[in-house]
Amino acid sequence: QVQLVESGGGLVQPGGSLRLSCAASGFIFSRIAMSWYRQAPGKERELVAQISNTGGTTNYADSVKGRFSISRDNAKNTVYLQMNNLKSEDTAVYYCYARTWDNFWGQGTQVTVSS
Repeated sequence: QVQLVESGGGLVQPGGSLRLSCAASGFIFSRIAMSWYRQAPGKERELVAQISNTGGTTNYADSVKGRFSISRDNAKNTVYLQMNNLKSEDTAVYYCYARTWDNFWGQGTQVTVSS
């Protein structure tokens, strides 16, 4: 079955960095575009970044452009989200997403940006 397992979240001070990872299994990873979403308390889930199956195309939400970078390693079936210059408004649960024959979500990893 499809599994998406996120890791790398935590507490970080404003201006700091974190790297999230999402390990995927149960489908042919190299054929599927991957995405990161986030959901802050009281807000709807929003798209943060997307990457094509080859990694050649990426897209970002305006709020994270220039600070976040999405990448993937198809040999390791893993997608990453490098987050730099973190702000308090980046505080949220971050989810990995894949659409194969259905919509699949990871369990989420909490990112808290606070001094």
